[in-house]
Amino acid sequence: MAVKFHLPDFSVHYKLNLVFTAMVKSCPYFFREGVEIASFYGAFPQSLWNGGRTMPGISDEGFVREAVAAFNQQGIPLRFTFTNPLLKSEHLHDKFCNTIMKIADNGLNEVIVNSPLLEQYIRKTYPRYKITSSTCKRITDFNKLCEELEKDYHIVVLDYDLNNKFDLLEKIPHKDKCELLVNACCEPQCKRRTKHYEILGKQQIMVCDYIKKHPNQLIDEKTERSMPSMKCDCVDRNIFEIKGLSTHISPDAIWEKYVPMGFNQFKIEGRTSPRLNLIETYLYYMAKPECIDEARYIFLFNLENNGVIRIDK
Repeated sequence: MAVKFHLPDFSVHYKLNLVFTAMVKSCPYFFREGVEIASFYGAFPQSLWNGGRTMPGISDEGFVREAVAAFNQQGIPLRFTFTNPLLKSEHLHDKFCNTIMKIADNGLNEVIVNSPLLEQYIRKTYPRYKITSSTCKRITDFNKLCEELEKDYHIVVLDYDLNNKFDLLEKIPHKDKCELLVNACCEPQCKRRTKHYEILGKQQIMVCDYIKKHPNQLIDEKTERSMPSMKCDCVDRNIFEIKGLSTHISPDAIWEKYVPMGFNQFKIEGRTSPRLNLIETYLYYMAKPECIDEARYIFLFNLENNGVIRIDK
């Protein structure tokens, strides 16, 4: 059975993920049984529809086309994190987001949604996209989750407070449609999480408004200081710190508990994670324990050498 991983981020971690993709294909002996890269998720900077993490910066159309082609040519979809909860009708016609949707509208790529308004627009305007229901919806009620799984979604990303509630997980229908976020850095049962998503959504809108008024200029410090914010130390947790959280899912548990239960879709978060932390996270979850050190060396070697895979076996 394929054990499918959805990984961050095709834009911020573009080179890293291209090298990792090549490693998975060229060095299968490093990896656990069934490991498959099911998608790379994220957003190109200045995507107004983006949510979950604020993505500052500027992307041009050339890079969008390059990234879409680079991953799609290997059969790997991009999943756009269009989960901003604060979108209004006027935001639906954002030029940059619609350009992305047109470029990637080939039947392979996907969209993660949170806003019913945007979901309806995408289903009508870009019907070839597979739609994923976001964990940002915070669906923790079992009956509401079952209702969500009956809807026309390709995948439903579960709220990670459900991760280790096996009495509920056993009863969930359509386990093949469920995606589990295995390395959540957020505090379990966090009461501020929904509010935090709203603040991040507002930040993204303000960033995009600034770029429209000041083309090709990164946001200045004065504007950045004026943005709403929420202090949260959780986002800085590394792979070693999150292991003690009740929402943590270990790699052994994936293969020994979740896969036998019928789950085979797993998400690794880290869109804004430092590169070294993401490397450790990828290898922790997907590499065989006895191969991690060598795999890390090969990974770093190829990152430093423009992704030219070196195979000594």
